[in-house]
Amino acid sequence: MSIDGASEFRIYWQLVLPLARSALVTVALFAFVWSWTDFLGPLIYLTDPDKWTISLGLSQFTTSYGFQWAQLMAASAIFIIPMVIFFFFMQKSFLEGISTSGIK
Repeated sequence: MSIDGASEFRIYWQLVLPLARSALVTVALFAFVWSWTDFLGPLIYLTDPDKWTISLGLSQFTTSYGFQWAQLMAASAIFIIPMVIFFFFMQKSFLEGISTSGIK
């Protein structure tokens, strides 16, 4: 079925995708944060410490005597930088979706 002679792809590209953009950005943001901070998956699958993710590396700042707080906080600050950068690039679309979702 076509609307005013437009193909199905053009309807999808010009009608559906712009309406769903904020939802897609939100899903992309949550998926990125979920995969970036995943701890249990890499813990199960990765056996070589050279291939560990950053979240597994953060767990190595614990010793039998306690935590190495200074190094842990510095590494945690570096760990969140990509998430903050990604959020700032997607902030407009993300907040646009929040503001238009329930307001008439």
